[in-house]
Amino acid sequence: MPTAATRARLLPGLVLLGILAAPPAGAEGLRDALATAYRTNPTLEAARAGQRATDETVAIERAAGLPAASVQVTHTEFVKQNAANFVAPDRALQGDATLTVPVYSGGAVRNAVKAAKTRVGAGQADLRATESAIFSQVVAAYMDVILNEAVVGLNRNNVQVLDVNLRATGDRYEIGDLTRTDVAQSQARLAIARSDTRSAEASLSNARERYIQLVGNPPGALDPPPPLPGLPATAEEATAIALEHNPDILAARERSKAADYDIDVAGAGRLPRLEVFSGATRLDYLDSLGGSNIPGLVTAQTATTAQVGLRARIPVFQGGRPAAQRRPAQARAGAALETEIATERDVIAQVRSAFASFRAANEIIASNQSAVEAATLSLEGVRAENSVGNRTVLDILDAEQELLQAQVRLVTARRNAYVAGFTLLAAMGRAEAQDLGLDGGALYDPDVNYQRVRGKWLDWENDPAPVARATRTVDTAVQDGSIRDK
Repeated sequence: MPTAATRARLLPGLVLLGILAAPPAGAEGLRDALATAYRTNPTLEAARAGQRATDETVAIERAAGLPAASVQVTHTEFVKQNAANFVAPDRALQGDATLTVPVYSGGAVRNAVKAAKTRVGAGQADLRATESAIFSQVVAAYMDVILNEAVVGLNRNNVQVLDVNLRATGDRYEIGDLTRTDVAQSQARLAIARSDTRSAEASLSNARERYIQLVGNPPGALDPPPPLPGLPATAEEATAIALEHNPDILAARERSKAADYDIDVAGAGRLPRLEVFSGATRLDYLDSLGGSNIPGLVTAQTATTAQVGLRARIPVFQGGRPAAQRRPAQARAGAALETEIATERDVIAQVRSAFASFRAANEIIASNQSAVEAATLSLEGVRAENSVGNRTVLDILDAEQELLQAQVRLVTARRNAYVAGFTLLAAMGRAEAQDLGLDGGALYDPDVNYQRVRGKWLDWENDPAPVARATRTVDTAVQDGSIRDK
């Protein structure tokens, strides 16, 4: 049976080993969490719905260049007639049908459609950015749960160690080997350790609630995350990839192109418009038209007319309105160009910062690993020296505190390194579903809906009523700071 002092020496190493060891098969993995969020996260689902709305702008703009037909029916009751009329109907039913076919609109329709298509591409890039941002948040939440579980475990172990120390100190005080001050120091450290443990449990509870908010279900026993794929060797390599693949940059470029098309749309108001039109009118007096006073003249009860023509509208002067519309379009195009550069700057800064954080976190891991090993040896040495009277109880308490701090810094550095690595991939445009090999069926392809609706032209072709796709979390249990069984 190991002694109390022996148990106190073994506990820190055993707890850290348990934290770093992988849980058995069947535990929840990071890919599972990402796949669940991909299917059920409301922010991501809302972004997809918003993109489907953007897809429809192409059909809306194209409609202005398609033929337009209308029918108007009018029923009129003549309650009082002019007494001078030779014929005076009591009622009339008139039907008018018109058909207009745009021939030339100064390029307004063509450029508006191009702008809409370009903004669809920008929206698809925005959707990629939203997906990447959600995944980054899920990774951070996943790693926060692992980190806080580790910190809770370390703090609970520290409480156990300090409790053993307090009992040992009390035993030695009883036989006169230590003073009341030594006992008081041990009691104070134990009380602080219990307080720190409670704080760590609260942080773990918060981390689990954040996980539920993003993923939609409580975290179980979490596996260590898999290695991150495709990490760059240099910041320059990461930046080059980001400039080509980052969705925020791609979206800004597309919006800049769309703004150029908007200039041409605004300028089209100064150009001629040409359209073909036709119409027909059917008038029926419903046998209410009286006979003529002129002998031999038969009064017709119906009349039909039809016409077809070519209509040209040539603007001459519009009070400066077209130019006033074109100038702000040019200003917005200039703003879009500046926004593209600003987005590029932001992405470059994000990539370089994430690369520096990732590299520093890995170096910190190595340093903290050495610190844990050294603190473990130091604690063993202090305990041994205390047994022969060369060290005080306070020295032991300080050594235990240093070991705890080194262990917490180590697990924190591992969390920070992984999150920084994933953030780097996200900034490079390499942290989306297609890059991560998610399970759970086919991935969402926004282009499928765009191809479905881009050519639609029927007025009564509707989609089904919208239904919520995301999962609710009202039925999930309130999270606490307990450690899940592995």
